[in-house]
Amino acid sequence: MAGMLYLCATPIGNLQDMTPRVIDTLKQVDVIAAEDTRNSRKLLSAFDIHTPMTSYHEYNKVEKAEQLIGQMQNGKNIALITDAGTPAISDPGEVLVRMCQEAGITVTSLPGPAACIVALTLSGLSTRRFCFEGFLPADKKERKEILEELKNETRTIILYEAPHHLVKTLTDLSESLGDRKITLCRELTKKFETILLTTLSAALAKYEEEDPRGEYVLVLEGKSREEKKQEAIASWESMSIEEHMALYEKEGLDSKEAMKKVAKDRGVGKREIYEYLHKK
Repeated sequence: MAGMLYLCATPIGNLQDMTPRVIDTLKQVDVIAAEDTRNSRKLLSAFDIHTPMTSYHEYNKVEKAEQLIGQMQNGKNIALITDAGTPAISDPGEVLVRMCQEAGITVTSLPGPAACIVALTLSGLSTRRFCFEGFLPADKKERKEILEELKNETRTIILYEAPHHLVKTLTDLSESLGDRKITLCRELTKKFETILLTTLSAALAKYEEEDPRGEYVLVLEGKSREEKKQEAIASWESMSIEEHMALYEKEGLDSKEAMKKVAKDRGVGKREIYEYLHKK
């Protein structure tokens, strides 16, 4: 029989967050695939785990995945761990999971710490609807496109950032999204855990004066629906009815459906739009 892949969440700072199930699984599997074997060796040593390790990271994720799948097809069970938190979240593990599923290998996940969820629950912002963006792209064009998408995001936004990039990211967010509520979480679950509820402008002012330290999770307020509605109204008011109709027709709606949308946007009856267009 083929083996399985076990996604094992590891602590993001506090060793006591390691679950008994993960400890048992890491002891029982044939191989542990780790993002950084030197870092993971300390973790395994703390729990008296002596299972052989192999490296699996961003720079070997495809080639190594093929090797690991070959081992699982031959009956070996493999556990995947990342440096901290849950594998496959903003992590090369997603590639291994996808390739396992395509190869018919069973994958299971052992729940545990995830920095994005810990930060969200501590943020004081809405937790009902949220989106996770991970690290913003370094590429300028792609970064600009992502920021443009986030500008109109109404859900709470979660981002990761390293201390040496924090000021640039806060600057980009402030310029693109305007001033929003933000909660900055650093050193989560560790001795010097810090949760700062503030605004983008205040956070930027703070970290322009002092050096950021530690890894950060940024939890950012989404755009309010009312603000989005007012912006939409302002854009419609600057359009002619013909331009408004064309906007929806370009999206693939027929004239009847476009007319309904235009009437709803403008707060008038569909007949009023119909009569206006047919008088032209």
